[in-house]
Amino acid sequence: MGSFSVWHWLIVLLIVMLIFGTKKLRNMGADLGGAVRGFKDGMREGGEKPAEAGPAAQVTGKVVEGEVRSKTESKA
Repeated sequence: MGSFSVWHWLIVLLIVMLIFGTKKLRNMGADLGGAVRGFKDGMREGGEKPAEAGPAAQVTGKVVEGEVRSKTESKA
């Protein structure tokens, strides 16, 4: 009872096809494929941008000091 056999998965697939229909499943698959493709393209573009940015994107090493005050603190 730990794992399902091939017959169990075929019955589940048949029930899903009866509920949703093949056209809707095909559209959902195409949408999912497009989303994965877009994600991969975005990851590929994200990896290239820092290399193309050049020296302007480097950290300058400046430290900014300041004091944090709460909004409820009175200025007396």
